[in-house]
Amino acid sequence: MPEVIFTGPAGRIEGRFQPSKEKNGPIAIILHPHPQFGGTMNNAITYQLFYMFAKRGFAVLRFNFRGVGRSQGEFDHGEGELSDAASALDWVQTIHPDARACWVAGFSFGSWIGMQLLMRRPEIEGFISIAPQANLYDFSFLAPCPSSGLIIHGDQDKVAPPKDVQTLVDKLKTQKGITVEQTIMPGANHFFDQQVEPLIDICGAYVDKRIKAITEAA
Repeated sequence: MPEVIFTGPAGRIEGRFQPSKEKNGPIAIILHPHPQFGGTMNNAITYQLFYMFAKRGFAVLRFNFRGVGRSQGEFDHGEGELSDAASALDWVQTIHPDARACWVAGFSFGSWIGMQLLMRRPEIEGFISIAPQANLYDFSFLAPCPSSGLIIHGDQDKVAPPKDVQTLVDKLKTQKGITVEQTIMPGANHFFDQQVEPLIDICGAYVDKRIKAITEAA
Protein backbone atom coordinates (compact mmCIF):
# COMPACT_ATOMS: atom_id res chain seq x y z
CA MET A 1 0.00 0.00 0.00
CA PRO A 2 2.20 2.81 -1.23
CA GLU A 3 2.14 6.24 0.33
CA VAL A 4 1.51 8.84 -2.37
CA ILE A 5 1.71 12.60 -2.64
CA PHE A 6 -0.10 14.38 -5.46
CA THR A 7 -0.89 18.00 -6.21
CA GLY A 8 -4.21 19.45 -5.14
CA PRO A 9 -5.65 22.97 -5.43
CA ALA A 10 -4.16 24.01 -2.04
CA GLY A 11 -0.80 22.27 -2.44
CA ARG A 12 0.28 18.70 -1.91
CA ILE A 13 -2.18 16.03 -0.80
CA GLU A 14 -1.09 12.96 1.14
CA GLY A 15 -2.73 9.63 0.40
CA ARG A 16 -2.48 5.86 0.36
CA PHE A 17 -3.02 4.12 -2.96
CA GLN A 18 -3.53 0.51 -3.94
CA PRO A 19 -3.32 0.06 -7.71
CA SER A 20 -5.44 -2.50 -9.49
CA LYS A 21 -3.75 -5.57 -10.95
CA GLU A 22 -5.97 -5.19 -14.03
CA LYS A 23 -5.35 -2.47 -16.60
CA ASN A 24 -9.07 -1.69 -16.72
CA GLY A 25 -9.77 -2.35 -13.03
CA PRO A 26 -12.40 -0.09 -11.47
CA ILE A 27 -11.52 2.96 -9.35
CA ALA A 28 -12.72 3.82 -5.84
CA ILE A 29 -12.13 7.06 -3.90
CA ILE A 30 -12.60 6.93 -0.11
CA LEU A 31 -13.45 10.15 1.77
CA HIS A 32 -12.85 10.61 5.51
CA PRO A 33 -14.96 12.31 8.22
CA HIS A 34 -14.83 15.94 9.33
CA PRO A 35 -11.26 17.31 9.53
CA GLN A 36 -12.07 19.56 12.48
CA PHE A 37 -13.40 16.67 14.56
CA GLY A 38 -10.45 14.34 14.20
CA GLY A 39 -11.31 12.92 10.78
CA THR A 40 -8.36 11.56 8.79
CA MET A 41 -7.72 8.94 6.11
CA ASN A 42 -6.73 6.57 8.95
CA ASN A 43 -10.20 6.68 10.51
CA ALA A 44 -11.22 3.05 11.13
CA ILE A 45 -14.19 3.09 8.73
CA THR A 46 -12.25 4.92 6.00
CA TYR A 47 -9.38 2.44 6.41
CA GLN A 48 -11.64 -0.62 6.26
CA LEU A 49 -13.54 0.71 3.23
CA PHE A 50 -10.19 1.11 1.48
CA TYR A 51 -9.32 -2.55 2.07
CA MET A 52 -12.82 -3.74 1.14
CA PHE A 53 -12.47 -2.18 -2.32
CA ALA A 54 -8.81 -3.25 -2.70
CA LYS A 55 -9.76 -6.89 -2.03
CA ARG A 56 -12.20 -6.68 -4.93
CA GLY A 57 -9.55 -5.57 -7.43
CA PHE A 58 -10.27 -1.84 -7.39
CA ALA A 59 -7.59 0.83 -7.81
CA VAL A 60 -8.39 2.55 -4.52
CA LEU A 61 -7.23 5.81 -2.97
CA ARG A 62 -7.81 7.27 0.45
CA PHE A 63 -6.29 10.65 1.24
CA ASN A 64 -6.20 13.45 3.79
CA PHE A 65 -8.23 16.53 2.98
CA ARG A 66 -6.38 19.86 3.01
CA GLY A 67 -4.90 20.77 6.39
CA VAL A 68 -4.99 17.18 7.67
CA GLY A 69 -1.79 15.20 8.29
CA ARG A 70 0.75 16.12 5.63
CA SER A 71 -1.81 17.60 3.22
CA GLN A 72 -1.25 21.32 2.73
CA GLY A 73 -3.84 24.07 3.07
CA GLU A 74 -6.52 24.64 5.68
CA PHE A 75 -10.12 23.58 6.28
CA ASP A 76 -12.47 25.15 3.75
CA HIS A 77 -15.98 24.17 4.95
CA GLY A 78 -16.55 21.70 2.13
CA GLU A 79 -15.82 23.76 -0.97
CA GLY A 80 -12.07 23.20 -0.96
CA GLU A 81 -12.48 19.61 0.20
CA LEU A 82 -14.68 18.93 -2.85
CA SER A 83 -11.88 20.31 -5.03
CA ASP A 84 -9.44 18.01 -3.20
CA ALA A 85 -11.68 15.01 -3.97
CA ALA A 86 -11.91 16.00 -7.65
CA SER A 87 -8.10 16.28 -7.79
CA ALA A 88 -7.82 12.86 -6.15
CA LEU A 89 -10.05 11.31 -8.80
CA ASP A 90 -8.08 13.07 -11.55
CA TRP A 91 -4.85 11.64 -10.11
CA VAL A 92 -6.13 8.05 -9.99
CA GLN A 93 -7.45 8.38 -13.54
CA THR A 94 -3.96 9.31 -14.74
CA ILE A 95 -2.69 6.03 -13.21
CA HIS A 96 -5.66 3.97 -14.47
CA PRO A 97 -6.91 5.75 -17.61
CA ASP A 98 -8.68 2.59 -18.82
CA ALA A 99 -10.69 2.02 -15.64
CA ARG A 100 -14.02 0.38 -16.49
CA ALA A 101 -15.90 1.91 -13.57
CA CYS A 102 -15.63 4.49 -10.81
CA TRP A 103 -17.05 4.54 -7.27
CA VAL A 104 -16.98 6.98 -4.39
CA ALA A 105 -17.45 6.07 -0.72
CA GLY A 106 -17.60 8.49 2.18
CA PHE A 107 -18.33 8.51 5.88
CA SER A 108 -20.16 11.38 7.63
CA PHE A 109 -18.64 14.66 6.27
CA GLY A 110 -16.96 12.51 3.61
CA SER A 111 -20.34 11.24 2.41
CA TRP A 112 -21.49 14.84 1.81
CA ILE A 113 -18.36 15.56 -0.23
CA GLY A 114 -18.76 12.25 -2.06
CA MET A 115 -22.34 12.98 -3.10
CA GLN A 116 -21.27 16.39 -4.44
CA LEU A 117 -18.45 14.74 -6.40
CA LEU A 118 -21.03 12.35 -7.83
CA MET A 119 -22.92 15.32 -9.30
CA ARG A 120 -19.79 16.77 -10.93
CA ARG A 121 -18.31 13.59 -12.35
CA PRO A 122 -20.61 11.56 -14.62
CA GLU A 123 -18.14 8.66 -14.72
CA ILE A 124 -19.00 7.80 -11.08
CA GLU A 125 -21.51 4.98 -11.34
CA GLY A 126 -21.75 3.80 -7.75
CA PHE A 127 -21.63 5.30 -4.27
CA ILE A 128 -21.62 4.30 -0.62
CA SER A 129 -22.78 6.99 1.77
CA ILE A 130 -22.25 6.13 5.45
CA ALA A 131 -24.10 8.18 8.09
CA PRO A 132 -24.76 11.25 5.90
CA GLN A 133 -25.54 14.29 8.05
CA ALA A 134 -28.71 15.34 6.27
CA ASN A 135 -29.64 17.39 9.36
CA LEU A 136 -26.51 19.57 9.02
CA TYR A 137 -25.63 19.65 5.33
CA ASP A 138 -27.78 20.56 2.35
CA PHE A 139 -28.20 17.60 -0.01
CA SER A 140 -30.69 19.39 -2.29
CA PHE A 141 -28.03 19.43 -5.05
CA LEU A 142 -28.99 15.79 -5.69
CA ALA A 143 -31.62 16.84 -8.17
CA PRO A 144 -31.59 14.33 -9.63
CA CYS A 145 -29.09 11.92 -8.10
CA PRO A 146 -27.21 10.59 -11.15
CA SER A 147 -26.11 7.15 -9.88
CA SER A 148 -27.30 4.19 -7.85
CA GLY A 149 -25.80 3.54 -4.45
CA LEU A 150 -26.11 2.51 -0.81
CA ILE A 151 -26.98 4.75 2.13
CA ILE A 152 -26.22 3.08 5.45
CA HIS A 153 -26.73 4.48 8.94
CA GLY A 154 -27.48 3.47 12.52
CA ASP A 155 -30.79 3.75 14.31
CA GLN A 156 -29.02 5.17 17.40
CA ASP A 157 -27.17 7.92 15.50
CA LYS A 158 -27.40 11.18 17.47
CA VAL A 159 -25.11 13.10 15.07
CA ALA A 160 -27.08 12.28 11.90
CA PRO A 161 -30.58 11.53 13.24
CA PRO A 162 -32.33 8.67 11.40
CA LYS A 163 -35.40 10.78 10.60
CA ASP A 164 -33.29 13.26 8.63
CA VAL A 165 -31.45 10.50 6.74
CA GLN A 166 -34.84 8.89 6.02
CA THR A 167 -36.12 12.14 4.48
CA LEU A 168 -33.07 12.19 2.17
CA VAL A 169 -33.51 8.52 1.22
CA ASP A 170 -37.24 8.94 0.54
CA LYS A 171 -36.50 11.87 -1.76
CA LEU A 172 -33.83 9.95 -3.69
CA LYS A 173 -36.01 6.84 -3.99
CA THR A 174 -38.62 8.75 -6.02
CA GLN A 175 -36.09 9.37 -8.80
CA LYS A 176 -36.29 7.25 -11.92
CA GLY A 177 -33.40 5.38 -13.52
CA ILE A 178 -31.43 4.82 -10.32
CA THR A 179 -31.81 2.56 -7.29
CA VAL A 180 -30.84 3.86 -3.89
CA GLU A 181 -30.64 1.10 -1.29
CA GLN A 182 -30.87 1.82 2.40
CA THR A 183 -29.62 -0.21 5.35
CA ILE A 184 -30.41 0.83 8.92
CA MET A 185 -28.13 -0.91 11.42
CA PRO A 186 -29.88 -1.60 14.72
CA GLY A 187 -28.03 -0.35 17.80
CA ALA A 188 -25.40 1.51 15.75
CA ASN A 189 -24.38 5.05 16.67
CA HIS A 190 -22.74 7.58 14.33
CA PHE A 191 -19.31 6.00 14.75
CA PHE A 192 -20.53 2.38 14.51
CA ASP A 193 -18.76 1.54 17.78
CA GLN A 194 -18.29 -2.26 17.98
CA GLN A 195 -20.07 -2.51 14.61
CA VAL A 196 -17.43 -1.49 12.06
CA GLU A 197 -16.95 -5.08 10.87
CA PRO A 198 -20.63 -5.76 10.09
CA LEU A 199 -20.84 -2.29 8.51
CA ILE A 200 -18.00 -3.11 6.11
CA ASP A 201 -19.52 -6.56 5.41
CA ILE A 202 -22.78 -4.90 4.31
CA CYS A 203 -20.88 -2.42 2.11
CA GLY A 204 -18.86 -5.26 0.56
CA ALA A 205 -21.97 -7.33 -0.14
CA TYR A 206 -23.52 -4.33 -1.90
CA VAL A 207 -20.44 -3.82 -4.10
CA ASP A 208 -20.40 -7.58 -4.90
CA LYS A 209 -24.05 -7.45 -5.92
CA ARG A 210 -23.48 -4.47 -8.22
CA ILE A 211 -20.40 -6.06 -9.82
CA LYS A 212 -22.29 -9.32 -10.36
CA ALA A 213 -25.20 -7.51 -12.01
CA ILE A 214 -22.83 -5.68 -14.39
CA THR A 215 -20.97 -8.92 -15.22
CA GLU A 216 -24.20 -10.78 -15.93
CA ALA A 217 -25.49 -7.96 -18.14
CA ALA A 218 -22.26 -7.85 -20.18
